[in-house]
Amino acid sequence: MSKAARVSLVLAVCSVIALVASLWLGPVALGNPFAQDQATRTSVWEIRLPRALTAWLVGAALGLAGAALQGLLRNPLADSGVLGLSGFAALGAVLAFAFGFAMLAPFAALVFALFAAILVTALGWRARGAASLALIGVGLSSFAGGLIALALNLAPNPGALADLVNWTLGSVEGRSLDDAALVAIFLIAGAALIAFAARGLQALTLGEEAAAAIGADIAHTRALVVLGAAACAGGATAVSGVIGFVGVAAPHLVRALVGHDPARILLPSALAGGAMLALADLGVRLLPTDTELKLGVAAALLGGPLFALIAARLASRGGDA
Repeated sequence: MSKAARVSLVLAVCSVIALVASLWLGPVALGNPFAQDQATRTSVWEIRLPRALTAWLVGAALGLAGAALQGLLRNPLADSGVLGLSGFAALGAVLAFAFGFAMLAPFAALVFALFAAILVTALGWRARGAASLALIGVGLSSFAGGLIALALNLAPNPGALADLVNWTLGSVEGRSLDDAALVAIFLIAGAALIAFAARGLQALTLGEEAAAAIGADIAHTRALVVLGAAACAGGATAVSGVIGFVGVAAPHLVRALVGHDPARILLPSALAGGAMLALADLGVRLLPTDTELKLGVAAALLGGPLFALIAARLASRGGDA
């Protein structure tokens, strides 16, 4: 069994443990989560299980998207925010909230993320080098930020901005099995697209010129990765709101165990992201606070220092990933 397979197996076991623990533990611990009384069944099967599954699937989607984009851009600090995918997803939700269509916010976030992917793919089809693609993404992300500010200024429904603030903090509280299924559908679709690009990602480790010389289709690989990452990140953001750092942290932690092959870290990164977010959500449920800490806030508090450590490590190595 390869090292990547062993790591994936361990992470899968950790994911199962996190999900099972989520059934037992919470503000009120259950002696037997499989008891047949109505109160226990409601608590476990209608509240805890859907929430835990949604957290795991969102984390897996963000971890996979981050790993794929890091391989494409050859930058361990890349995630869906670098190419403007998260920014456009946020823009879609902001427009829905600000103009009185809160029920459509998840759908709008997903559509706008996929629209951003199409823009990045179209504009970067003939771009030379990962830096050019990243610059296109940064430009689109800044544009999305400007449009968000404009929408907030012109919003005819300022009362809905409280819902928007909650969404931007990120949470899986109150999510249902339908929400989990939505994330799962787009995670599977995104994973399929990224899987077709795996060999291209491996070739890109040699550099774009060398990859092209051995027959890799760079433009095709870019399109598959960007669209796949948009499906993953868009589906996750549509359900959970904005949750950062998982896409950066999960691949980096996996890379330390598996190595730098961008194709080999895809599955472990998804499993690591899922386990991380499931455990983080369990943690926020167990905190003895009057108001539950938002999952996106917890991810930022944990991921921010890790992000800084990764950047410092890269700087000490002269930018070597």
